[in-house]
Amino acid sequence: MNGNKALLMLLMLVLLVGCNRMLPENDEINKIPNDGDDLANEEVREEPIDPIEEILSKLSMDEKIGQLIIAGFEGTELNDEVVKLVDEYKVGGFILFSRNILDENQTIKLLNDIKDLNSKNNIPLFLSIDEEGGRVSRLPKSYVKLPEAAVFGKKNNKALSYELGKILGERVKALGFNMDFSPVLDINSNPKNPVIGNRAFGSNVETVVENGIEAMLGIKETNVISVVKHFPGHGDTSVDSHVNLPMVDKTKDELKSFELVPFINAIENDADAIMIAHILYPKIDSNPATMSSKIIDDLLRNELGFNGIVISDDMTMGAIVENYTLEEAVLSFLKGGGDIALICHGYENILKAVESIKEAVRTGELPEEKINEKVYRILSIKEKYNLKDEPIEDIDLTDINNRTLELINKVKN
Repeated sequence: MNGNKALLMLLMLVLLVGCNRMLPENDEINKIPNDGDDLANEEVREEPIDPIEEILSKLSMDEKIGQLIIAGFEGTELNDEVVKLVDEYKVGGFILFSRNILDENQTIKLLNDIKDLNSKNNIPLFLSIDEEGGRVSRLPKSYVKLPEAAVFGKKNNKALSYELGKILGERVKALGFNMDFSPVLDINSNPKNPVIGNRAFGSNVETVVENGIEAMLGIKETNVISVVKHFPGHGDTSVDSHVNLPMVDKTKDELKSFELVPFINAIENDADAIMIAHILYPKIDSNPATMSSKIIDDLLRNELGFNGIVISDDMTMGAIVENYTLEEAVLSFLKGGGDIALICHGYENILKAVESIKEAVRTGELPEEKINEKVYRILSIKEKYNLKDEPIEDIDLTDINNRTLELINKVKN
């Protein structure tokens, strides 16, 4: 009997040792998921909701395509064409010129009417203007005229150039605009240049960088979107792109060491938007910059790391319409990496552009995921600047004009 008990105890000991060897180490035990109370105590991890993606997911394709257009129009008050562009085509924004502006009260009413019209749409509008100072200004004559950029470049005072940007932003914001196609970051290196000249801060890299970037930052300070221009650089041209297609016979490396330096600095200083020029660079591509994936996608996006919105120069300028169809140019721009086609003249031109984009999406020539990427960037900027279609109640130019006069005295003394 005692022998049997001893044998039984020995068998139990062997089984215990064997079972222990089959169990995992303590650390491994801890990795085994538990049921019951332990699961209940675990944190439920959810992916954060991207508010831009959420907005984007609710847009129709027509609404998305509309965001890819900033349109110009004729007249000084709301008309049927503007109504259709907002109601039917859901355009993403408008640009006003001198032809649209009589005085400050008329301009405020016009912009207020456009905002009110768009308020039933899902996305607020870009309301844009060219306000550089000097000869490129569309504002009413009641505004004190600012000197051109070259005057500030000659003074070469960062604080004054920053103040220039702030005043530019405040001038346009007072009327209800939220986007300014300014400053010019071109280097005016060609004495025969018919279009840039004193619109540039200077003819050397340092002057343009030091003053142009400050002007951009000053505009941004007023919560107005600054669109720097004209990438990759319009300063070494001898042809006006309003008339025909300029050509610059430089390599990419040559551009990087000169023309691109101000734009590289703008990107490093959080530029939100860049305008692409209608210029041909035959050593880089057979297409002008506006239609070139090598310049927009490869150079600007990938090499220089720009993630903001890319806007074309006016697609109805001579550089384009004398050499390409509008539809061809707009599609090449969008396929090449551009986001917003600027179409300043001709209601029919806007409709042609929209219909050509729709057809390209339908056939797969322009994939929907590419449209979504562009609209995501556009919505991100509109969200960043908290754009709203809210009316401007009234305007008093006294303070802005007084500060403009003070700035003029500082920069000229």
